[in-house]
Amino acid sequence: METLQTDVFDEFQTEDVIGASPRSYHHAVISYRLTKMLGQFDKQFDILPELEFELPFGRVKPDIAICTPSKINWLKDVIRPTIPPLLAIEILSPRQALSDLIDKSLEIYFPSNVPTVWVIIPLLNIVAKLTATEQTNFTQGILTDSNTGISIDIDRLFE
Repeated sequence: METLQTDVFDEFQTEDVIGASPRSYHHAVISYRLTKMLGQFDKQFDILPELEFELPFGRVKPDIAICTPSKINWLKDVIRPTIPPLLAIEILSPRQALSDLIDKSLEIYFPSNVPTVWVIIPLLNIVAKLTATEQTNFTQGILTDSNTGISIDIDRLFE
């Protein structure tokens, strides 16, 4: 009798393997700097890098998600939260199309009640603040999310 073998890798493929743009040095630096800047808000919000969400309009994995704080139950983990983030932050990867991040915002984030998405474009030193009705680009100064009060210094982000 012949036994079918399944490669464990085939069963647990990730975004990094299937259809994802490779991360880069700039992507890593921006992620690190953002995480440091956002650390001042970790008592008010859950700051969650690279967590995949199962939202009503699709599955997404923002580079950083800002969420309503929740009490951590260390005995029961959550693989894909279903409560949308208050703010999703996406960092454009070198071989990723900007239109993919805009489409993700329009087709998944906003219909799933994520109020704000920041799209960071390292190559141009731009942070685009997107809502369901408008886009504002920032290249310097302080960017503040009106929904959460979270702010970052764009000059420090790109120094």
